[in-house]
Formats: sequence, structure tokens, C-alpha cells
Amino acid sequence: MTADETFTHPPARPGTGSHDLPVSPELASFMRTGWAATPLPADTRVPAHAVTPARRARLSTLFPGERLLIPAGQLKVRSNDCDHRFRPYSAYAWLTGLTGEDQPGHALVLEPSGPHGHEAVLYLRPRSPRDGDEFYRDRRYGEFWVGRRPDLAETERLTGIRCAHLDGLDRLPPARDASSDTALATALSELRLVKDAWEVGQLQLAVDHTTAGFEDVVRALPQALTHPRGERHIEGVFGLRARAEGNGTGYDTIAASGAHACVLHWIRNDGALDPTELLLLDAGVETDTLYTADITRTLPLSGRFSPVQRQVYELVLAAQDAGIAALKPGASFRDFHRACMRVIADGLSQWGVLTSPEGDLHRRYTLCSSGHMLGLDVHDCAKARAETYLDGVLEEGQVLTVEPGLYLQPDDETLPPQLRGIGVRIEDDLVITASGARLMSAALPRTPDAIEEWMGTLTAS
Repeated sequence: MTADETFTHPPARPGTGSHDLPVSPELASFMRTGWAATPLPADTRVPAHAVTPARRARLSTLFPGERLLIPAGQLKVRSNDCDHRFRPYSAYAWLTGLTGEDQPGHALVLEPSGPHGHEAVLYLRPRSPRDGDEFYRDRRYGEFWVGRRPDLAETERLTGIRCAHLDGLDRLPPARDASSDTALATALSELRLVKDAWEVGQLQLAVDHTTAGFEDVVRALPQALTHPRGERHIEGVFGLRARAEGNGTGYDTIAASGAHACVLHWIRNDGALDPTELLLLDAGVETDTLYTADITRTLPLSGRFSPVQRQVYELVLAAQDAGIAALKPGASFRDFHRACMRVIADGLSQWGVLTSPEGDLHRRYTLCSSGHMLGLDVHDCAKARAETYLDGVLEEGQVLTVEPGLYLQPDDETLPPQLRGIGVRIEDDLVITASGARLMSAALPRTPDAIEEWMGTLTAS
């Protein structure tokens, strides 16, 4: 009989696995002694510490006298006892500045305080105490399994928000819950439509890291071209930059070569690369503060566009130029999409694909909208009402994408054979300014000639 067999396995308990070894009373006692204090530095603050109070105050004015609950969210099982990496609910991160993987189950509560205001309280699972066994036995929350989390006092210093033990959340009177209350979720989306200066800075950082990731991919193309799943090689190269510089990718990377580029959200990325074809790379780095870029470039895998590839690319580029020119405060959100589609429809008509640019038959070849709001979510502020977003007007400080595309399906017999199987999207991130819009992703080339020169320089280095 081995030493492990001398103990009776206790019933399964939360946080332990069926294959976990039993713990003797002697080991349990030993594990509770001899630990040094390891406090966080007293001056540590979350990066958004200075801007979150104003955000909470804006929310407070919309719901006077009402208790508001904004949960961080729960862990989600990937398979069996393996969870997906945790990312908190964007509105929770926006209001608290807490963006780490140590937040599952936590919640922000805005308690009515006086006739109009609220007091913010964070309900948290505190750090695992060393006089119990959670810290070394609990696979989901134990410090030895998933890392240290702050205690309540430390979180108060980090955020400037009063903190309470998570157990107290269940004893609260009813509250409006952002996970189920449509009006509250809508308000939280609409409050985030216009970015403050700090947010714009974080989005620019995400764009800058994404630019570096695109450069990494171009440098890696010679090796990726030799791999049987070159698309996945590209995905991995970009993912390395995203994890090294930020929290990871803001969404699943689209590395679509050849006809795969005609699939709008191609994330299987299991194809080989053909040097005679194009690569559509749609990718974004998410910062540690959870703001993401969203950029697409369509690149010739040979380093040079063929005449027909250039033809398609230049039409999409002209559409994007028209869309960008339509961006300004006071313009309808739909205006830039309409501008893009006029160019696309005219071009398809000139090619003879359409008999007329009128109507909406051009949508067979382009399908989706030409852009969206950008921020903590790649499709940001998605719960906002149509009248404030899709049918609203642009305002200074909003950040959005402009991303027209042509997706010429390989089996589409309405197209001449030489066009079939070509997919092109060009996507850039822009912030609305007082006089128009600033191209945040200007460091990445957009014209065919500039792309060819850029690729040649990077692959030669």
C-alpha cells in the first residue's frame, strides 16, 4: 500500500478534481503555517483610476434612486474541468478599471445614496486566506492554481471603490441587473459611444501594437508559404505579438487566403497559402486595459498584385476613401456606408457585373455594413438603440472602423471566371475629430504600390 492509499478520498468538493490527491491532517496543518506577508505596493492603481468616477457619475444620473448591479461575469467551461480564460464584462471594466482574469463572479453595485446619487460598492472574492485550504486546493480560485488576487483593502486602493465580501451580494435587496435588464444594458452601451481622451489613447496603443503584428506577419510569409496550414502559421505569428504586447487578440484572427477570403468571418485558418493568391488578414491586439484594434489588409502573397487582383483592390480602396471622406461630426452614421456602396455599385456596373448601379443588387458581392463602433468590444456599444447608433449622428470622440469589401464567391456564375474566388477587404480605425476624422492606423500602407514596397522591404530584412 502506498502512502497515498492510507487516506480516504473525501467527497468531491467545489474547486477540486476527481484525480486530486487526498490531504492528510498533518499536511493540511503544515500548509497553514510559515507564509510571509506579500502585500501589493501601496501606490498601485488601476490604469483607469482617474477616469472611472466620472463614468459612474454619468450612469448614476440616469437611474436616480435605483440599485444597479453590473456583474463581471462568470467562468465558462471549455471542456470538462477546463475553463476558458476569463475576460470581464466590458461595462464592468469601464466602470471599475478592473480588467484581469481574477474577476469572475465579482460585481459592482451602485447603491442609491441621497435623492439623486449613488455609492459604488465592489463585491469581491477576497484573496485566499492561508489559514484554510482554498489557496492550495481550489483549482478555480486558489492562489496556487490561478495566481494571487488582491484582498479587499488592496482593491479599494486599486480602484478607489469601497469593497465588500462577495458573500454579501446574495443578501442585497433586488437590483436592476445589467446582465438581464435591457434598459440598463442599453444605457451602458450608449454611455460608451463617445470615448474620453484616455480611451482614445488606449485604442491608439492597440492600433500601434496591431501594426507591429501585421509587420510580423509579412516578415513570416516566406516560412508560412511552406507550411501545409500557412493560414494557421500566420494566426500564430500575430497571436504572439498580441499576447506579448497586450491581453491577446481582441477577436479571433481571420487569416483567409484565396477563396477563404470570401467567407466574412473565416476563423478556421486551416488552409495552405498559394503565392498566386491574396491573403485577407483581419486582426486586432487587445490591450491589457481591454481596448481592441480592428484592422484588415489584403496582401498579395507573392508580394505583387496581379492585374485582376489590383483591379478589385483599387475598387475597394476607392470605396474606403469615399467612406472616410464622409466622416465628420453631425454626419449620419450611415453616410460613410452609403458613400462606400455608391463606389462599389458604380464599379461593378462599369465592369459589366451589374447592368445598373441602382438598387441593392450590389450587396450580393459585398454583403455587410462598411463599419462599426470600436472600443472595449470589437463591435462596441452593440446594445445601443438604433436611434443613437445606426440611425444616429457622429460625434467628436467616437472611434469606428471603415471597412468596405468585395467577396466574389468562387462558385458565382454571375461573375467572369477571372474574378471568382477573390476576396478583398480594407479596414482602418478612425477617431472623429472636430473637423473630420483621424486615421489611427495610418502607419499601415493602403495603396497597392505602397503595400508592395512595404512587403518587399520587410521580407528582405
